[in-house]
Amino acid sequence: MSLDWGRLTQRERDAAYNNSAAVPDSPNLVEERNLASAPFRQGFARTLDLPYGEGQREQWDLYPGKDPSAPTLAFIHGGYWQRNRREDFAILAEGALAMGWNVAICGYSLCPEVTMTRIAYQIHAALDWLSAHGAEHGLAGPIVLSGWSAGGHLTALGAEHPAVTAAIAISGIYELGPVRDTYLNAALKLTDEEIVELSPMRRPVVQKPIAIVYGGAELPELCRQSREFYALRADAQAPGPLLHIPGADHFRVLEALRQPGGIMLRVAAELLL
Repeated sequence: MSLDWGRLTQRERDAAYNNSAAVPDSPNLVEERNLASAPFRQGFARTLDLPYGEGQREQWDLYPGKDPSAPTLAFIHGGYWQRNRREDFAILAEGALAMGWNVAICGYSLCPEVTMTRIAYQIHAALDWLSAHGAEHGLAGPIVLSGWSAGGHLTALGAEHPAVTAAIAISGIYELGPVRDTYLNAALKLTDEEIVELSPMRRPVVQKPIAIVYGGAELPELCRQSREFYALRADAQAPGPLLHIPGADHFRVLEALRQPGGIMLRVAAELLL
């Protein structure tokens, strides 16, 4: 059921988008992911920290598989545009690598040090670099862009890039208007112009295969955002499924991407058929 946003108190609006508070054991899940990522990442020392821009976070971590011509799963991490780092999501590459794909994980600057407009620019600059230089590092196949949470939003924007063949937007935000009304905006400082320009729901529909994924145990607002973005694309006859992961909360939904043979990876392969 959709919330009557205009009647909600500030506390209720904040809670509607507070994924960490909604998943009590989220700190343990984050710690497990981070601890698993560190040793996994060390096995790819030659293709880490590759700059696509001048900023400290404007770097790619590449995880080439055995076949350079295989598809590349390019992943954008989440953190509501204001926290987390690419290094701590390295373990998500294990599933796609086991499937025979290549993986690239993108870093970007964070709010409030930069604006969301700047972050969106960085994602496009990162894709410029990957399409121009990926083959030099063993990633020459089609790019399937993916991202989780804030990364799902950035994936929806990045799907417009000509180098992207298909995309998987996971638990994303596709209309920024409600976000400005929550605690998140203290760091984001969204302007009217950014809400219009950077809300995927308000942009031209991308006519590429995009899978829109969300967990069945996510906050109602996250579920609503995914369903409404899918409906908008379906009305425009844009390809790609709506994938509901039963029982998955905002953090556990990533298991379907991390696990070899996970449903999200199977959907990724189907997007290229």
